[in-house]
Amino acid sequence: MKKNAIPFRVPHLSLLALAVAALSLSGCAIKPTPFTDAELMQKAQTDRTTMFAHQEALAGPITLDEAMARAIRYNLDHRLKMMEEALGQKQLDLSNFDLLPKLTAQAGYTGRDRELASSSVSLYNPNDTTVPPSYSSNRNDRTADLGFSWNLLDFGVSYYEAKEQADHVLVLEQRRRKVVQLMMQQVREAYWQAAGSQRLHDRIGPLLDQARVALNDSRQAQQEQLRAPLETLNYQHELLDIMRQLEVIRDQLDEAKPRLASLMNLEPGKDFTLAPPKGFEIQTFDMPITTMEETALKSRPELVEADYNERISINETHKALAKLLPGIELDIGAHYDNNSFLSYSAWRAAGISVSWNLLNLLNAKNIKGTANAQLEVAKTQRLALSMAVLTQVYVARSDLEAKHRQFDLLKQLNDVDQQILEHTHNATQANAQGKLEEIRAATSAMMSELRLYQSYGEFEGAYGQLLSSLGLDPVPDAVQSYDLATLEQAIDREQLHWAELGHGAKQ
Repeated sequence: MKKNAIPFRVPHLSLLALAVAALSLSGCAIKPTPFTDAELMQKAQTDRTTMFAHQEALAGPITLDEAMARAIRYNLDHRLKMMEEALGQKQLDLSNFDLLPKLTAQAGYTGRDRELASSSVSLYNPNDTTVPPSYSSNRNDRTADLGFSWNLLDFGVSYYEAKEQADHVLVLEQRRRKVVQLMMQQVREAYWQAAGSQRLHDRIGPLLDQARVALNDSRQAQQEQLRAPLETLNYQHELLDIMRQLEVIRDQLDEAKPRLASLMNLEPGKDFTLAPPKGFEIQTFDMPITTMEETALKSRPELVEADYNERISINETHKALAKLLPGIELDIGAHYDNNSFLSYSAWRAAGISVSWNLLNLLNAKNIKGTANAQLEVAKTQRLALSMAVLTQVYVARSDLEAKHRQFDLLKQLNDVDQQILEHTHNATQANAQGKLEEIRAATSAMMSELRLYQSYGEFEGAYGQLLSSLGLDPVPDAVQSYDLATLEQAIDREQLHWAELGHGAKQ
């Protein structure tokens, strides 16, 4: 042991304090805390209220334009994409701050129970001290620093990261566009199916009641043995099969409105009335196929997103190369220390430092090769996506023509079924066989009309799919606000614009 050294002993009280502290910390261990049933119920009630809050109340029957406007304004999937886009913009703002130099302020206080005294030992004779123990700092010391530093390498990397984040914001915008286009296609189809449900729903109940009365009359006649058993059973079989078909139709009709309500973000179970246009308007889209291809390649959100991803890959290459460069850091600062032994308590300092990871030079070829490979992958993905887009344009155009032909045939079939129903009703006599024919004709006419609405909904969906395959937006970018009235007007103007692109419409 060195001369004048003081042995280090821990008092018993200190050991006791350490033991108490260890026990206290063990008692603070974090344990899983599940939500209670009351908390889950409260969250469910809050979520249900929030889902439908701040929405304009229904003022009357809903038109197709209003249904589209409500979907754009209130649909939760679209609102999620808008919030993701806003979050991306906030992240871009944070990335821009990373480009600024670092300005740091620091203050501190240190206290000791004894002076920081020390002595020196002779290099040639370790047993001799050159000076007696001394100290040059106070027991209590306060310091303050204000520093300004800028690392040029970090600035270069942050610059390319900010450019990537800016492109990511644009990518999120294209994803939101895609959601809106797909949603408008779904609204078109769901609206007309719900319109058919609204028109036919009240006709099923009376028809089922009429079939039940005829079935009961037949069973009564069977008990009284007024007709041949086989004839009666065949008659009942046909009635029951018709009732089964009517129940299937009713189930389909009951599902139509909830699907449309979900797209408009209306509360489930809420009743509403539709105001569809009179008649079925058949939109034609006779744009030359070469123009359609050019429009799709220029406007499709997926391809625009691929362009931005390619640009992100380019910036990723630049960032990888920037990391190979040496880092140059500039420092400027003001400092303060209240140590009474210092000749100057306040001073300013400036400096420059250079650091370079030389091992990165050995890996430069791999880093650059990886970055270039990512860029080539992005380019190839875009080419593959372009091919898929062109295929979708051709398929969507063919599907629209096919849906048009199917609707035309079902329209003719519905006209015939309605005439059959009218003649059957006029020729019905007060016998069981006459009732069966009328019920059969009414059911066939109803199913025919239902298929007509469904077919027109599919045609509208195919029309929306064609517009989506071309990348045409239902609302222009320059819309002034997102209230329902403004959105309806913008949607109506845009649909007229589409009609002009497709050389108009014919009835």
